[in-house]
Amino acid sequence: MKNYRVFFILFLILLFSAGQLSWSQGVLRKLKEKAEEEVINKVLGEEEETEEAATEESSSSSSMSNTRGGGLTTTPPDVKENIADAETAYGDKSYSDARYSIRQAILGIEMEIGQNILDDFPESVKGLNMVPEEDEVSSMGIGFSGLTIERTYRSKDQELNVMVGNDAILLSSVNMYLSSGAYATEENQKRVTFKGERGILEYDESSGYTLSVPFGQSSIFVVNGINFASEQEIMGAAEEFDIEKVKKELGEQ
Repeated sequence: MKNYRVFFILFLILLFSAGQLSWSQGVLRKLKEKAEEEVINKVLGEEEETEEAATEESSSSSSMSNTRGGGLTTTPPDVKENIADAETAYGDKSYSDARYSIRQAILGIEMEIGQNILDDFPESVKGLNMVPEEDEVSSMGIGFSGLTIERTYRSKDQELNVMVGNDAILLSSVNMYLSSGAYATEENQKRVTFKGERGILEYDESSGYTLSVPFGQSSIFVVNGINFASEQEIMGAAEEFDIEKVKKELGEQ
C-alpha cells in the first residue's frame, strides 16, 4: 500500500512537471509570437512612414514648376579655333581629338552657310511676315549631309514654311516619284517645273500645299503652305525665293 502511495506521489510530481513544462512552453511561445509581432509592426510601421514621407516628398517636388530661366543659347562652333585645335591635336598624335575638332569646324562652316541662306530669304512673302524666333539651322556636321535651314511666315490663318536641306529620305522619295511613271497619276500629286527644276506639287486637306524641288547633287527645296487658295497662289509664293542663290551658297551645280 505504501508502495502504491509512493508511485502515486511520483506520478503527480511527473504530471505537475509536465504541466509546468507545457505551460512554460506555451507562455514562451506566446511571448515569442508577441515579440515577433511587435518587431513586424515596427518594421512595417517604419516602412509605411518612409513610403508616406517619400510620397509626400515626391508630391511636393512634382508640384513645383519652373518659373525662371532664359534657356540655352545656340552658339556656332568657332571655325578658326577648331582648325587650330585640330592642328595641335594632330601634331600630338591625338587623332580622336583632331577628328572631333575638324568635325566641329565643319559644323561651324555649315551653320554659317545656313545663316547666309536665311539672310537671303525675304522678310515677307505675299503679305505673310517672317517669324524670326522660329528660324532654324541644324546640321549633323558630317560634310554637308543633314544640313537643314527653315523659315516660317505667318499671318492670321495662313502659314508658309520654307525648308532647304540635305534630307536623304525626302530626296529619295521625290526622285522616285519623278523617275517613275507609275506615280504619274497619283491623286493629289502632280509634276511641275519650278525655275527650270523638276518638282512635285502635292495637296492634302489637313496640311495644305507642298512643293518639293530636288536640285544639285543632294539638296532639296520644300515649300509648305497652309490655307492657300490655289496651286497658283502657292507657286507664286515659292517664286519669291531665289533658288540660284541657294545653289551657289551650297556649292551645288
